[in-house]
Amino acid sequence: MNAQHSSRLPGFYKRSLPERAAIVAEWAGLTPEEQAVLLGVSGLNAAQADHMIENAIGVYGLPMGIATNFLINDQDYLVPMVIEEPSVVAAVSNAARLFRAGGGFITSSDEPLMIGQIQVLDLADVYVAAGAVMAQRDALLRQVDEIGGSIVKHGGGARDLQVRPILDTPVGPMLIVHLIYDTRDAMGANAVNTAVEHLAPQIETITGGRVNLRILSNLADQRKARAEGMIPAGELATERITSEDAVQAIIEAGIFAEVDPYRATTHNKGILNGIDAVVIATGNDWRAIEAGAHAYAARDGRYTSLTQWWKDEQGNLRGAIELPLAVGIVGGATRVHPAAQVALKILGVQSARQLAEVIAAVGLAQNLAAMRALATEGIQRGHMRMHARQIAIAAGASGDLVNRVVQAMIEDNTIRLERAKELVQQFKRAGSN
Repeated sequence: MNAQHSSRLPGFYKRSLPERAAIVAEWAGLTPEEQAVLLGVSGLNAAQADHMIENAIGVYGLPMGIATNFLINDQDYLVPMVIEEPSVVAAVSNAARLFRAGGGFITSSDEPLMIGQIQVLDLADVYVAAGAVMAQRDALLRQVDEIGGSIVKHGGGARDLQVRPILDTPVGPMLIVHLIYDTRDAMGANAVNTAVEHLAPQIETITGGRVNLRILSNLADQRKARAEGMIPAGELATERITSEDAVQAIIEAGIFAEVDPYRATTHNKGILNGIDAVVIATGNDWRAIEAGAHAYAARDGRYTSLTQWWKDEQGNLRGAIELPLAVGIVGGATRVHPAAQVALKILGVQSARQLAEVIAAVGLAQNLAAMRALATEGIQRGHMRMHARQIAIAAGASGDLVNRVVQAMIEDNTIRLERAKELVQQFKRAGSN
């Protein structure tokens, strides 16, 4: 990434698709082959798909967009997002511009520690078994590192063993052994699963119990990423609302999500709109991220918001996010899918932790975008324009006709497929006369 480049690209959305692709290609130094992947000329093909999953019959495409304006720890980023939902990329880009006015995002992250779980049953005494495991802790960790392969060579590997006795379950007492494993720049599922499979026979011998499950946990709460930032109050003022009222309305919306699980669910879904899109673009496991995020949101026994919003002493709006983000830049689909490789090159991240911090910033920006729309103008105003585009295309519009149909539906306040079809025919007849 060219350090002199800025992700502040006014009017980027107004440019044609080839122009946008060319700007991003220049930004990231993409080769002609990588540009072809972005434009759909090449990329994941059926033969590659056949090696990725079973029973493959072809490939399925999704749009890749670029979120602009991201300034994170004083570094500019263009952020690839793969998503089918309209208005998300535009909204997050606008929110990033607001944060940029306040100095951008400040992010941090934990070491890339994953948890592997070993379930031990049929124990005479759970606490005696727990003590026996901890007595052998160092020897067990050494055994894990002996099979660690490239992750250990790159400085990762086993870091700790923890024991969690659970006394009262419908199948009797059980001991859960946690292996804490540093996966470096990999997401690490395969490495962790291999490690706990390797440990299982030794755990049985040490405890005298029976091991059932041995698998990683997607509640990666020792591998969190955080982002925070400030939006100057004046940036939030519109013709409809003052800056002070906008700040207050957004804070009230945030508190609603903190105290009510019904609101928090939709609130967090909006956050994950942004997070998932970057996770998918980079070839990571969005299902694991979703599971971990929702579990973390309920970690205190009540489902709540992943973000917090407040007003500082100067009256400006501040926000923060923290959640588990187990993502990688090596291994898996990240290095198999051609578009994922291009996405990582555009981002220019050098580590899994850096990628996680970018994703956290995107989640915070997406949350601001949704809450600002909800609290100041209603969610439908901008979203319905994008929805109208999809309706117009489904009705048979193409090229310049799409915008004409969209504008007519908005003026009529009638965004329906039947109306779009009528307009398509009407404009086509007018054009043929």
